[in-house]
Amino acid sequence: MTTQYYIGVDVGTGSARAALVSDKGDIVAESTYETTTWRDDRDKDIFEQSSNQIWSCISSACKDVLRDSKVDPATVRGIGFDATCSLVVADIKSGEPVSVTPNSWDKGQAVERDIILWADHRAHAEAKLINSTKSKWLNYVGKTISLEMEVPKMLWLKNHMPSSLFSSCMFFDLPDWLTYRATGDLARSNCSLGCKCSYVPPGVEDSEGWNRSFFSQIGLDDFVKNDFIQVGGIPGKNGLILTAGQPVGQGLSKKAAEELGLKEGTAVGSAVIDAYAGWVGTVAPPMEGQKETTLDDAAHRLAAIAGTSTCHIVQSKEPVFVTGSWGPYKHALFPDYWMNEGGQSSTGQLLDFMIDTHPASAKLKQMAKEKGTNHFALLTEILDEMVKEKGAPFMSYLTRDMYLYPDLHGNRSPLADVDMRGMLIGMQLDKTVGDLALRYYATGEAIALQTRQIIDGMNASGHKIDSIFMSGGLVKNRFLMSLISDICNMPVQLPYSPSASVVLGSAILGAMAHNEAERLGKKIVSQDEAEKSSFGMKERLWDLMCRMSRAGSTIQPSASDKEKKLLDQKMKIFVEMIDLQRRWRKEVREALDEQ
Repeated sequence: MTTQYYIGVDVGTGSARAALVSDKGDIVAESTYETTTWRDDRDKDIFEQSSNQIWSCISSACKDVLRDSKVDPATVRGIGFDATCSLVVADIKSGEPVSVTPNSWDKGQAVERDIILWADHRAHAEAKLINSTKSKWLNYVGKTISLEMEVPKMLWLKNHMPSSLFSSCMFFDLPDWLTYRATGDLARSNCSLGCKCSYVPPGVEDSEGWNRSFFSQIGLDDFVKNDFIQVGGIPGKNGLILTAGQPVGQGLSKKAAEELGLKEGTAVGSAVIDAYAGWVGTVAPPMEGQKETTLDDAAHRLAAIAGTSTCHIVQSKEPVFVTGSWGPYKHALFPDYWMNEGGQSSTGQLLDFMIDTHPASAKLKQMAKEKGTNHFALLTEILDEMVKEKGAPFMSYLTRDMYLYPDLHGNRSPLADVDMRGMLIGMQLDKTVGDLALRYYATGEAIALQTRQIIDGMNASGHKIDSIFMSGGLVKNRFLMSLISDICNMPVQLPYSPSASVVLGSAILGAMAHNEAERLGKKIVSQDEAEKSSFGMKERLWDLMCRMSRAGSTIQPSASDKEKKLLDQKMKIFVEMIDLQRRWRKEVREALDEQ
């Protein structure tokens, strides 16, 4: 039987990647291109990207994997997309990009930057206004909307764009824009709309889906007046919403197929946010000692997708309300199941920052170059040597008097407090590489402590998480994975392919789209058809996840009793640092007579 192939596309914060995957889940070829993020030297909150550049990178990566694998494009039967939850703005008639750069609209500047990246924090005031409503629909984002979501960003654009321009725009979460660009079809995904656009599916309490009173209350009555056509429309009236992996439109358009090097009509799966693709690509395989898994096993597995930032995702059959964690989101992946999402805004980015800003950074990188290794591996070597030299009983002993709080870019979970900032207690007059190694370790320790804080909050609210399934670039950082296992006191399951877990998840959705398109034999055009098809494919999607993904190694907790006592005490101190910072901030505001 001829092997069939699928392409998974992953658009991360700084790169666009494609992987060619066989129907058995083997990664046959991969290609990655860096994408550009524009910053503003006068405003640290601005992060912007270009959809045209991202699509160009995707096209090049897809052609690369076909060339390198020598696979006939006719045997590529489906393509799936995932991406960061960034906001794309396009003209509602032409689909052409619309600038999102502040103060650009009346200056005749060429349109290049049409994406507000997820990390962009310009919508601080808009998020504060939305949260001040105390709307019951905020219960479905952990009671506090994040300025990293799309609704505050869209409200910011309304407040700053010329009104005529705003009314002529349509807005996409980036995963949905990718399927639109690939097919020309405006169908949206439950994942993007539910998780990032304040869409609460009908049937949840008395939700209308797009809740008119909520959008009017926050100042986006434009959407209400035009039946939400700017954000995808009302399902069953002027819009279509699909669940993960359902086929979008008629598959690849002629134009997109030519750009990607594929065949017109190749099935395109309804897209998901990148972290959710990580969930699809990691949580299904059996752990050590298991023979097989069921969909219900996923309820006990936290998928942690760790790269520039980290997302923590868990599925449940019933809604679980976790204050400070996003969700619960219905239909985000599997129909009639709910997802909660915790997150850390800066993890891989934070490790890089702590290294790059230390006085010994250049020396460390030069040493790594001379040794023919990378500076992360060298830091672990240095820490191992320090343990031996100092006679330390374990590595955490080296930083017993160093306390780091990691939210340099605000807190996503479980505090949902954008004003939190980083703290470091235990600094010395030390510019050596050894001191850099200690700060690096303390940073990893803080990331792991916050992971435990997020899991503890989820379990206290009703989840029953007993294992962590990792994916993303940080899985290569073995010392951090061991720290997370020890501090959270649960096994950490590493993926079979550390570099490809997320993109594998997207390829699985491409495979699902092909299978469903073949089964249906026609394009999904109505919401009734979409929902009937969606509910019917639950077990088929889980079976495909089991078949195409596989487990890697497992890290078991290994801390001694003495080290556990230290780490438990560090957890208490970590929480105290939060309380102190919030109290100090409040006292300073009161002294200045500020709110």
